[in-house]
Amino acid sequence: MPTRETLTKADLAELRRSALGTANPLGVAADLAEAAEQGRLEDPDDAGDALTLAAEIAEIRARPDAALRYAERALAAYPSEDDPRAGFARALRARALFRAGGRDDEAVAELTALRPLLLTQPDAPAYLSAALDAGGRSATAETWLSEAVDSLLSERATAASGPASTAIDPVVDLGPPDAPGVVFFLLQQRHRVRRNLNLPHDRQDDLADRLETQLVRRAGERRDAESDLLFWPRAEFDRLLAEHAALSEVYGSDWDAHRGRLEKELVRLRGAGQAGLAVFRATVDGLNAFAGRRDGDPADAAVRAGYAAEVQARPSARIPWPPERNDACWCGSGLKYKKDCLPRSRS
Repeated sequence: MPTRETLTKADLAELRRSALGTANPLGVAADLAEAAEQGRLEDPDDAGDALTLAAEIAEIRARPDAALRYAERALAAYPSEDDPRAGFARALRARALFRAGGRDDEAVAELTALRPLLLTQPDAPAYLSAALDAGGRSATAETWLSEAVDSLLSERATAASGPASTAIDPVVDLGPPDAPGVVFFLLQQRHRVRRNLNLPHDRQDDLADRLETQLVRRAGERRDAESDLLFWPRAEFDRLLAEHAALSEVYGSDWDAHRGRLEKELVRLRGAGQAGLAVFRATVDGLNAFAGRRDGDPADAAVRAGYAAEVQARPSARIPWPPERNDACWCGSGLKYKKDCLPRSRS
């Protein structure tokens, strides 16, 4: 997507989905930084987010100097480094410091300052543990996540005036299927980190499994009569049907049919009075990994419902709907919405 004109929130969302698949991701990162610097953002308040995206692209493409530069500019663009949106940019700065070499102490100090966010922000367990892993400190991530889980569970047990149950702990607020609570994300990320470290299964791992099972069940009950609104980008959709052909009955026989089903369902939900609608970007690797953790079949409805709940809980997977008629289509085709998916609801 060219980024020489004013960038809207929809443009930024599209670049977040597609930048790494372009021919020149680092060029996209440079264009994002330039747009922020030149005031070419429709909403000036998006400058920090645009620069954070530039930093993420540069870090993933192993350009720590550029990532560090963009991250520091992102932090300068936020009202303060304590702004809730700044946590990810600070974690990216730490990752870049690790990769730059010789600056590990600075990186650890940055992440240590972010550690309290584990108790309040659902995204923090993932981005903090990823940053620590980049510095070869996965064991530290496991310790921090474990201590955060212990702290929250103890706090909630005290608030409930009694010890947690040995079944599904009543003091753990799982939250609705599309927005699980902080403890859920802490437990799941801790579970992943411990699995990667080949550590033995413990009581908190058991709790993570039980809560995931509960989430799958609740999500399945909720979605008995509604679409999961999972969106498979074109390459993912092709791979999905290549690996799980039976899912063509669920998601469509081809990508056009898939997008048409989603567009029609969204129009139906809006007509029923629902607001704040969105689709949620899915991946085949994510579905397969979720099914593997459940010892289930990716084509099974309960497994798919659980995966959909997991995806819908990630802010980064959310694609708001509908875009403006002249904005980029939500599907990532690069066409305007009015020329692509908007007409699909009428066919």
